[in-house]
Amino acid sequence: MSGRILIAGLTAAMLTLGSGCGGSTAPQTDTTSTAAPGQQYRWKMVTAWPKNFPGLGSGAEFLAATLEELSGGRLHVKVYGAGELVGAFEVFDAVSQGTAELGHSGAYYWKGKIEAAPFFSTIPFGLNAQEMNAWLYFGGGLELWREAYAPFNIIPFPAGNTGVQMGGWFNREINSAADLRGLKIRMPGLGGEVLARAGATVVNLPGGEIFTALQQGTIDATEWVGPYNDLAFGLHQAARYYYYPGWHEPGPNIELLVNTDAFNGLPDDLQAVIEESCKIANLQMLSEFTARNHEALRTLVDEHHVELRRFPDDVMAILRDHTRRVLQEQAERDPFSAKVYGSYSAFRDEVVPWHDISLRAYLNARARAGE
Repeated sequence: MSGRILIAGLTAAMLTLGSGCGGSTAPQTDTTSTAAPGQQYRWKMVTAWPKNFPGLGSGAEFLAATLEELSGGRLHVKVYGAGELVGAFEVFDAVSQGTAELGHSGAYYWKGKIEAAPFFSTIPFGLNAQEMNAWLYFGGGLELWREAYAPFNIIPFPAGNTGVQMGGWFNREINSAADLRGLKIRMPGLGGEVLARAGATVVNLPGGEIFTALQQGTIDATEWVGPYNDLAFGLHQAARYYYYPGWHEPGPNIELLVNTDAFNGLPDDLQAVIEESCKIANLQMLSEFTARNHEALRTLVDEHHVELRRFPDDVMAILRDHTRRVLQEQAERDPFSAKVYGSYSAFRDEVVPWHDISLRAYLNARARAGE
């Protein structure tokens, strides 16, 4: 892993200073650790991804290796792919109950337990990766996230991001909003609810079942992640049309779930190692997806002749309208969702004007310069 010596040195400095990066985000615990100095820990990490799957599965492995390296070998983590110890959608319960000390997954999978959970992963037309990190680390998002998970004996940490995803793979063209009606599509989170409002039939499948379902016609369409992951899954062999943009997942945050009792049983320095290792993994994953997606997209289009399509404007307009209704209704029926939505929306309203005159303006200027 290139640059690990430098990373280790920087992290050691941060730990000495008491968790840098603009102030500590370390969880406040009520338990005083009684761990013996130098004690070693052998932990399990269950994941929602296939074992060693590029980007996501490998991200879990990278995080585990970082934890072991920065702890000087005192914290050894064995990683289990989805289905090896528990199923992809059983990760939250496994960590909550102590079957595994760690879990690597996406918060939107747990909407059935916590209505507000998708906000801590991604919501349609929401924050991008840069904005998501800013809300979590500096906008109060992480504190709300930990409040949401605390009753389940879990402490969450941001531990990666894929960046803006693709709109998905389709076996039929989407020329208007009418083409969404009756469409059988795999999509988790609030994006699935929005599509259901538009008339689609939405199913939720773990990653390992997507290809077969699409190939056999059990579903007509699916979203997964983006070119890097989608090429590895071979989804181009099961669908013809590849749509963008990924309106439903503009900046999906990947989580590390830590069993609260296990975390409280660690000495302070190893608790800090977990926090800083997650920050490193967050940077690593987003950088990897940014570097690999364009290469994979070129392969899909040039070598596999995938038909790249943009969603029509009327489709995007319908999806935006349904998104506003879904979010408003959730906030009205669930007080904690209202609290989180208020924080999220307030941060978005502050950051968007800045990005309009910084990031968006620059990207537009760069595009014109290339004409």
